[in-house]
Amino acid sequence: MEELINYTKFVLKPKEEILSSLKDEDNIFILSCGKCFKEFKEIPARRQLALAGGKEPECEEVAKILSEQGKRIVGCLPIDFLCNRTLTEKIISQKKEFSITNCLAVISCGIGIQTVAELTDKSRKDFYLRDKPVYSAANSIYQGGYHGMALYEEKCAACGNCLLGLTGGICPIVKCAKELVNGPCGGAKNGKCEVDKTKDCGWQKIYERIRTLGIIEKFEMVSPYRNYLIPDFKTRNTYNISLREKRYRNFYGGVYPYENKELSKNRSITSAPEPERVVIPLLQHTGLICEPLVKVGDKVKVGQKIGEGVSYISASVHSSVSGKVVAIEPQNHPCTKEKVMSIVIVSDGQNILDGSIKPKGKLENLSAEQIIEIVKQAGIVGLGGAMFPTYVKLKPPADKKIDVFILNGAECEPYLTADERVMIERAEDVIYGMKALMKALGVEKGYIAIEENKPEAIEKLRVTSYELRDNVEIVELKTKYPQGAERMLIKKILNREVPLGGLPFDVGVVVNNVGTAVAVAEAIKTGLPLIKRVVTVTGEKIKNPANLEVKIGTSFKDLVNFCGGILNENTEGGTYLLRMGGPMMGLIQEILDVPVIKGTTGILVTSAKDIKLDLSRPCIKCGRCVDICPMLLNPSSLGFYAEKENWQEMNTLDVMNCIECGCCDYICPAKRSLVEAFKLAKKKIKCS
Repeated sequence: MEELINYTKFVLKPKEEILSSLKDEDNIFILSCGKCFKEFKEIPARRQLALAGGKEPECEEVAKILSEQGKRIVGCLPIDFLCNRTLTEKIISQKKEFSITNCLAVISCGIGIQTVAELTDKSRKDFYLRDKPVYSAANSIYQGGYHGMALYEEKCAACGNCLLGLTGGICPIVKCAKELVNGPCGGAKNGKCEVDKTKDCGWQKIYERIRTLGIIEKFEMVSPYRNYLIPDFKTRNTYNISLREKRYRNFYGGVYPYENKELSKNRSITSAPEPERVVIPLLQHTGLICEPLVKVGDKVKVGQKIGEGVSYISASVHSSVSGKVVAIEPQNHPCTKEKVMSIVIVSDGQNILDGSIKPKGKLENLSAEQIIEIVKQAGIVGLGGAMFPTYVKLKPPADKKIDVFILNGAECEPYLTADERVMIERAEDVIYGMKALMKALGVEKGYIAIEENKPEAIEKLRVTSYELRDNVEIVELKTKYPQGAERMLIKKILNREVPLGGLPFDVGVVVNNVGTAVAVAEAIKTGLPLIKRVVTVTGEKIKNPANLEVKIGTSFKDLVNFCGGILNENTEGGTYLLRMGGPMMGLIQEILDVPVIKGTTGILVTSAKDIKLDLSRPCIKCGRCVDICPMLLNPSSLGFYAEKENWQEMNTLDVMNCIECGCCDYICPAKRSLVEAFKLAKKKIKCS
């Protein structure tokens, strides 16, 4: 048996007490918490452990105690972070053994026990555990500070003598304002406490619960030792409710990083200097690399197609300047450490337009097929950072009926303000592009999703879209990261769940970025392909943060210099961290000599971190990453298997559904490089 590190947040109840509480029960299922109270030094595959019958020491000991008295044990199941109701309900709902279970014995601190009890009381009627008694097989031990800082309504006082098995899973200490443990005081009126009239009488709830479960006769008068040094209920409850509200605001999980948008949010969009030389990678999109259409020595014009997509999922590239092709060779690329085949053009400074650049006609005269072809020929991709070819999104499979379009203006990444300025300064183009995209999809209903921290943009688009008010709705979202992810927007706005491994197509929705809508508007109005975009250059190390309209292929270095350069770059200790994008999902750059591409939302320069992320640091089993993962994954366990390079088990634990939002890296107090490990795992799995 693996050696166990016991953090002593609980101890098993005495044998006599376990037997006494379960003397009239049979067909018992034992649940135990695998974290945060303990962790194996050498963790076996937990999935295999559960399938093998949950052979953890405490489970085994309780099962032995009960079996010796002739009790039938239906099963044992360890669950990591049992107090996480969302994940616990998901796991339990997949276990059919619970349908033949009469009751549950739970080995956990009081928070986990109450979580299970809450599931039996309030879950849907077809849930396996509905109205089944829950018994505590353990006592919580107070550790100092705020024990059990859970994100749920029920809390644990860590009194050391758990009564939850007698009180139907409702803790009398935290539910009763007087913390009575021997029954009600008799002072309640109309179900409300005489001490706190806003609070329901805890003992009335306990009575109703144990009556429903048919265990009233089991309740005995007890008077356990109480540790009154523990923070009072009101203090704990106020704090926990605030956390809980944030945790479930708009979607499950997520974080609230410092925004730091004030550095650039009030800076109007200005044109970056004309580049003397551009490096245009032939890969600026999801899909296969383009084939070059020009050769060294050729003269090109603005908007001329110089790279052709060779697969269905691809996007053509165009020259952003007029001039001469001086090289077609591998060059630095901001999305990969490997060099990517690129076309290098020296500008002649004249910006001569290609002959193909002409307006495409009035929107009302264009068919859906014509709009899709315009978008395809313009090489437009998602400008929120994902760079998925837009025309592919406009051609859903025949069996996918699209009825809603969502324009994404959330821009939830800290620091970045390019989309905000686009919505404020180019609202007409945003709405025009949205109308074109909705027409291409054949949908009547559209939503523009904007976080509440952008009031000026919200008001501007509300006024601009007034004539479309019957078809287009502005949705003001509570600020939270990663609000801008497609799944989160769809869940919040439409309450539709994109299936794991699925796409918005599967729930009848298409989502596009506001910058993409502007690019579509420009392609139709002027005929100009995607050769420029708005980029936020910002960070505390940038002298003059700005929102710049930049030609594709312009060097990061030129833009940083235009913004005054990097502060204290050459002084002692003047190190900095360079990213393309924001601090959460942005890609770290080793050098400034990389080109702006279609997916460059921002150039962020901040002070170098004092502590670098490192997967080799030990996980402290706090469970924070599990609480904030918007995809309901278990980053803690995934990180363990990443250390072991067990890609197969990571695949089993759904690492492919990770959206790489960076929440787990952000929240991890041990500073483990989880996202980087998950990216590597996904590559390994795809290649296997």
